[in-house]
Amino acid sequence: MENTIAEIKLSYATQVKASQRVKISGSRDAYNVLLQNWSSSYIEFIEQFKVLLLNRANKVLGIFEVSSGGCTGTVADPKLIFCSAIKANATGIIMAHNHPSGSLQPSQSDIDLTRRMKEGGKLLEVQVLDHIVLSKEGYYSFADEGLV
Repeated sequence: MENTIAEIKLSYATQVKASQRVKISGSRDAYNVLLQNWSSSYIEFIEQFKVLLLNRANKVLGIFEVSSGGCTGTVADPKLIFCSAIKANATGIIMAHNHPSGSLQPSQSDIDLTRRMKEGGKLLEVQVLDHIVLSKEGYYSFADEGLV
């Protein structure tokens, strides 16, 4: 009896020239890119989790929406986060999510996730550069607060 096995192919293609990629120099740059790419109809309505994928020069390779949840939470699956980074051949990531309430204070689960992701990133050689909690009016940066 012959076994049929699925072939797995990895590839990454972009229509954005390297010279046109946005460079992230700090949390303010990341916040501005994220806010421009966040649906204004969702930011105060449902919680979403996204990841900025960066190359070694901290230029944005893309944004991956990990999940959309309810008004009080969403799931940030580490496998999906790192899968997107590996697929894009990213060397760094910036995680981000919104709090529909407008509160910028991270929850204990936000802090725990960030710690776990940082450890996982070391093994995969994908650096977790920041985790940003954002709203229309501002943001909280784990990196700026020394938590990454």
